[in-house]
This record gives sequence, C-alpha cells and structure tokens, in this order.
Amino acid sequence: MDHLTRLGVFRSEAEAFDDAVRRAAGGGREAPPVPSCPGWSVADLVGHLGSVQRYLAHILRERHTEPPDPTDLALYALPEDPAVRAAWPRHDATPHRGPVPEELFDWSAAAARELAEALREMGPDVPVWSWSAERTSGFWLRMQTIEQAVHRWDAESVTGDPAPFDPAFATDAVAQTFEFMAPARRGWKPAPAGRGERYRFRRTDGPESWTLEFTGAGVRLEPDGTGPVGVEAAGTASELTLFLWQRLPATGLDVTGDGALLEHWFTLVPPA
Repeated sequence: MDHLTRLGVFRSEAEAFDDAVRRAAGGGREAPPVPSCPGWSVADLVGHLGSVQRYLAHILRERHTEPPDPTDLALYALPEDPAVRAAWPRHDATPHRGPVPEELFDWSAAAARELAEALREMGPDVPVWSWSAERTSGFWLRMQTIEQAVHRWDAESVTGDPAPFDPAFATDAVAQTFEFMAPARRGWKPAPAGRGERYRFRRTDGPESWTLEFTGAGVRLEPDGTGPVGVEAAGTASELTLFLWQRLPATGLDVTGDGALLEHWFTLVPPA
C-alpha cells in the first residue's frame, strides 16, 4: 500500500471516528464506556487519540530525531477556557464519565487533520524519530492509520455493530503487526523466551498467510511460509487484525491445531 493510498484510508477512518464518538457522547451526555477498551470511556478514547496525533504532528513538523518530552502540555494545544479544561479527560484518572465538552471533539478532529496534512506534505521518506528501527514519516503514517482504524472500530462498538476494515488496509495492518509490533512488544514488556513455537495466520479473503517462529528473544516472520506449525488461525484480514489487537477472541477465527498455543500468543507478544 503506497503512501497516498494509506493517507486516504487514514482520513476516511478519522472522519468515521469523529462521527462515531460524537454520536456516542454528543450533546453533553455522560461519556459512555468503551466495551473494547476496559476502563476507558469515550472521552478517554478521544483524549488519548487526539494527544497521540498532536504529539506526532509536532515530531513531524519539527523533524525531531529524538522524542520530545510527552509531559509538555504545550505540545497538545489544549483549550484555554478553565471550565473546558476542568471537564477534559485525564490519562491518570480514567474512566472519565462526566459530560463531554464539545471542544474535545473539535480538538480531536483538528488533530487528525493536522497530522494528515503534515504527512501529506512530507511524503514517506523524511527521517524522524520513531520507536522502531524504521525512523521515517512513512512509518508513522502506517502505524497511525492502524491506530486510527482500530479506535474507530472501538468507537463504533459503543453504539452498534462496528464496520470491518477495508481488506487491503487490513492485510497491510496484519503484516505491520508481525514486522514491527510483535518484536517491539517482546522488548517493551516481560515475555518468555521462545521455545520454537510456530504459528500461521491465514487470510480467507485473499491469498496471504504469515508464519512466525519464536526462538529465544526473537521472532522470525516467514511470509507465505509452508512449513509445519503448532496452530493455524484463519479469518478475513479484518478479523485477523481485530484478533491481533485483542478486539476479537480466538473463537472468532477458524483454528486448527493447538488452540491453547493460540491463547499463548499474547504471552509471547504482550499487549502494548
């Protein structure tokens, strides 16, 4: 998926997220809980995503090669009105269940637009800081398109049945999870050494499959690998993405082999 195509997905998912959160908690109503994000309300979800996007927009605009201090509130362009600030969700006091100020939605929507514009102007190859070995603007578009889409799904789940992901996007999201997120998560949180566990994830709405093997501290990816595995999980690209981001249980996939090994995935790859 190229940069401009991915940017289009990001923008459409951002618009759908904005629609969903306003529908869930607009009109000053109490912020409802988000079923797929335990301990968070809709206000917390909006505050989280908007803060991440404003932080990253700053990194991109300033071409930072080291991470700025995330506690610097000046990075987030919060409203000046004391009454609005008092009603703002706080990451250290979740869930925020009070009435949601309309300014929160406007602030979040503007954050997504600003991030998209920065990424459009820069293209995919500008060097900037990231938590990955791939330190480019393109890395951040790929990562944030996934986060935007997953949180759109979260927001839609509050009021109804969330729409599945676009198949081409979801296929890219599955690949990104195996290429970057799985190795990173094994370093961010305590994870047991691999003992040769082998997994295959197979897409049922397209030809792709991904085989992974855990040995020691490492995880090795074999795109379209054909060797024996302990367990195979099959589903649409959207369903695989939702499972890997812990939005869909293993029972939502077609599992062959050792089902307990599939449950062990989130021990080997701890949630972020």
